[in-house]
Amino acid sequence: MSNPIISYYTRDYVEADRLKRSAAGRLEFMRTQELLRRHLPTGGSVADIGGGTGAHAAWLLEDGYEVQLIDLTPAHVEIASGSMPKLQAQVGDARNLPLADRSVEATLLLGPLYHLTRAQDRRQAIEEAVRVTRPGGLVAVAAISRYAPMLDLAVHGALTDDVLGMVRGQLETGRHDSRVGFTDAYMHTPEELAAELDAAGLTDVVVYGVEGPLWAAAQLVPAEHDLTQYLTVARELETDPSATAFSGHLLAVGRLTSNPHEEG
Repeated sequence: MSNPIISYYTRDYVEADRLKRSAAGRLEFMRTQELLRRHLPTGGSVADIGGGTGAHAAWLLEDGYEVQLIDLTPAHVEIASGSMPKLQAQVGDARNLPLADRSVEATLLLGPLYHLTRAQDRRQAIEEAVRVTRPGGLVAVAAISRYAPMLDLAVHGALTDDVLGMVRGQLETGRHDSRVGFTDAYMHTPEELAAELDAAGLTDVVVYGVEGPLWAAAQLVPAEHDLTQYLTVARELETDPSATAFSGHLLAVGRLTSNPHEEG
């Protein structure tokens, strides 16, 4: 288990109920589901890359999609496969997908991008998503907002002087330091995320603030808290350039009008 990402999700962190066990997790789940349903094609096949234990694959299957889940962590794939007999799940790397060209109507990258700290690796993952998506299809990519670690630490009273120094470095470079929690990771600005999708040849790119600027406050309330007001704010400000970056997560969507690998 030499890969630090696999080790983290196998030994240090329980992913299976992450989107259910807190109000912030529920907010992220509801808004991600809402935004994806707004853009997904009607029926067809979906590649859920970095799909974890299948939180989103479950409702996609219920909605009638054929879902292929690929995740780097074997334990995640085992859980997903065991809980959803109709799910096609396998271990794989977002940078080298075990899927054929133009084989799905939509490709979701809802986890891998923030674990890829090098720009060339993120570019490769997005290009792989483009490769396996049919022309006219959807590519949706999630990222962690550049400001999320600082807000997270502050609401938990952990933004000490020493930690603040590391956070300032992350704000400048996007590189998150695992010494302040999570793993080594990359955090995006909305503009940067849009540019990465544009560079891969996707069109009509839109970046949404998933949870909205009340995301940090949602971490301070009980898991069962009524999120109606949080959802209202998130919806009203989802593409407001002054507010998007203060969401915990960003979701960028783009369309594949042609296959860049076949042009020319």
